Amino acid sequence: MKGSDRPLSEAYDVALLDLDGVVYVGQRPVPAAADSLAKARAAGQRLAFVTNNASRTPSAVAALLNDVGVPAHAGDVVTSAQAAARLLAERLPAGSEVLVVGGMGLRHALYARGLRPVSVASGRPPAVVQGYDPRLSYGLLSEGAQAVGMGALFVGSNRDLTIPGGDGPPHPGNGALLRVISSATGVEPIVTGKPERPLHQESILRTGAERPLVVGDRLDTDIEGAHNGGADSLLVFTGVTDHMQALTAPPEHRPTYLAHDLTGLLVPHPEVARDGGRHSCGGWTVTRDGDRFDVTGSGEPYDGLRALASAAWQDAAPPAAETLSGALDALRLPRLR
Repeated sequence: MKGSDRPLSEAYDVALLDLDGVVYVGQRPVPAAADSLAKARAAGQRLAFVTNNASRTPSAVAALLNDVGVPAHAGDVVTSAQAAARLLAERLPAGSEVLVVGGMGLRHALYARGLRPVSVASGRPPAVVQGYDPRLSYGLLSEGAQAVGMGALFVGSNRDLTIPGGDGPPHPGNGALLRVISSATGVEPIVTGKPERPLHQESILRTGAERPLVVGDRLDTDIEGAHNGGADSLLVFTGVTDHMQALTAPPEHRPTYLAHDLTGLLVPHPEVARDGGRHSCGGWTVTRDGDRFDVTGSGEPYDGLRALASAAWQDAAPPAAETLSGALDALRLPRLR
């Protein structure tokens, strides 16, 4: 964890923003997201919207962003489909057929890279690419499995096992669907989406970012992806991750900064002062003695969370949740949705 004496919108030239759980949930805007992003832009930070969802085209994603009050153009959007198309174009001759097990987002990305999307295995296409599509059929999965079984290169847009279900439980994501073809063929796909490096590299190439900040709500995609790409990250709690999950995260899932929501882009982040087992931030001090965490002080609750995270992350092995519950309760953090 780092501190920043300037707002993050001034300290980083580009914010690489996840979408669902950060800017919107389903098709509902996250409170304060649009206003925060407008202020970040006014401060000079460029915004890129980076998504593992390969089903929508960049134009469709931009239209959804505009619907929730965030002005965006197709060029502001980076998708796992684009990262997959770049990887395939680097490995296949121009004009090669690629069997698409997915939607229009993948097809558009392949056309843009000079490749030919197809839907059947009979022509022995040299590659198969799979991405999330809520209308994905058994027939198309079967065609994909046949092509992979005949030796086609197998590429997946992402491994997300679930996607947000709005107000209900999560729905199966592309990671779950990938298991159909990989289980049938014994072939594991090359994955391009977060947390793997191809999507992060695609984002850097498209934005020209020199000091990127990855902003997300998922530890195993957004934060791990930033870790794999060597970038700093901001974790927000408007999506799938709760405070305890952040505190008990392994090293590769630990963000650089913590904030309740995207207003965290607009403020400095106090550095945690460490003195042995004492971790102090703002008006809070957390003292760690083995598996015991004692919290004293008052003030901004997220300063207390930063101090508690610093104490919890003192060792590579994460502490057990039960050892942290009392300390976390003492911070009286805002309730999550």
